[in-house]
Amino acid sequence: MIEIDLLGYVFSFDLSAILGPGMFIALILALLSGYPVAFCLGGIAVFFALLAIAVGEIDPLFVTALPQRIMGIMTNFTLLAIPAFVFMGSMLESSGIAESLLENMGRLLGRVRGGIALAVVVVGSLLAATTGVVAATVTTMGLISLPAMLRAGYDRSLATGVIAASGTLGQIIPPSIVLVVLGDQLGISVGDLFLGSLIPGVLMATAFALYVLVISNLKPELAPQQNFDHSWTRGIGKLVGVMVPPLGLIFLVLGSIFFGIATPTEAGTLGAIGAMLLAALNGGFSRQTLTRVCDETLRTTSMVMAILIGSTAFSLVFRGVGGDQLIAELLLNLPGGKFGFITVSMLIIFLLGFFIDFFEIAFIAVPLLLPAAQQLLGPDALLWLGVVIGANLQTSFLTPPFGFALFYLRGVAPNSITTREIYMGALPFVALQISVLVLIISFPALVNWLPQLAYS
Repeated sequence: MIEIDLLGYVFSFDLSAILGPGMFIALILALLSGYPVAFCLGGIAVFFALLAIAVGEIDPLFVTALPQRIMGIMTNFTLLAIPAFVFMGSMLESSGIAESLLENMGRLLGRVRGGIALAVVVVGSLLAATTGVVAATVTTMGLISLPAMLRAGYDRSLATGVIAASGTLGQIIPPSIVLVVLGDQLGISVGDLFLGSLIPGVLMATAFALYVLVISNLKPELAPQQNFDHSWTRGIGKLVGVMVPPLGLIFLVLGSIFFGIATPTEAGTLGAIGAMLLAALNGGFSRQTLTRVCDETLRTTSMVMAILIGSTAFSLVFRGVGGDQLIAELLLNLPGGKFGFITVSMLIIFLLGFFIDFFEIAFIAVPLLLPAAQQLLGPDALLWLGVVIGANLQTSFLTPPFGFALFYLRGVAPNSITTREIYMGALPFVALQISVLVLIISFPALVNWLPQLAYS
């Protein structure tokens, strides 16, 4: 108990009672400051741990659990899938396979009104299944397909919207790094999460493709029809030659997981080796490419692990001062029960997606929501919750004015395209994503059917 004498008035308060809320408020302020998230988490954990020890809220021996927790992270076999999938996606991106896919798919579908935009959706889905990183997919397709669509006379909003939307598919189409991290944090099988996200991912991509076809025919001026001088047979032959290798790699990785032949980590390693072979066959493998890919993989993995260690320290101290109980009680007492919890938690994650990356959200927000989710939804619903979180993050990353995908596209788009045109182009796809998200929430069988089928 601390007493403060202010102008003759004595104010007393229990410092231990405000440590939990104080940590939460300090975290929000630190995240808004723009300082590196890993250091924010670690710094806040150290400061409040010392403060809690000083007021007798926690025993000094309590923090000795941190080294064991960090060792648990370092020996977590599932997390090894992260560098493997990052390496696979970066290698395929650097090998020129994406450019060949877009070029040949665009030529094949060029005679269909809106064909180039449709090709962007198809190739975006394939890249999502190989890279799993929004920045890489949006940047790659923005550099390759946006100039071609502008030269073909496509409406600028439609062109930028379809590129940004297709780039976000990497959040939910397996094998997604987002799903690997969510599976680890939720304590569920990554393979089951891959299976559960397959139908929602296909639904999302299908909705984008149907919108492109419908809007292109309702408003022909938005997507002028193209004419190419080669036959369909020749175009299909070239496209098959380009598509078979990456599709084969995707089926090899996912098939080995789905049929129980390999764990996600082993499948990721297999995918990384396969990506190097494909790059070599495509003439895009060199020492410089390997160095660049390894450097990008190391940077991404180091960032993820630093955030994970910082969030582990934060969660340990937060639990020690009773902050986790405070959050759980708050979520459990929301009006509406399960519906109220889903509404509030999804709104929180959606808003966080405006300001921080999905790694921070997975390592900070998900552990805080997990105890309440286990009580309200039950352990069997965590698989469904993981897919819903992934789809929600995908929507957040596309929503103006803060969506990360829009910023990535703005960085590679020519100056002639205004930010307003990018925002306007994204809005119809945001509406489609929200529709699919509502569908997933309303019909959990869309997520649970394939995993249940696999075990039947």
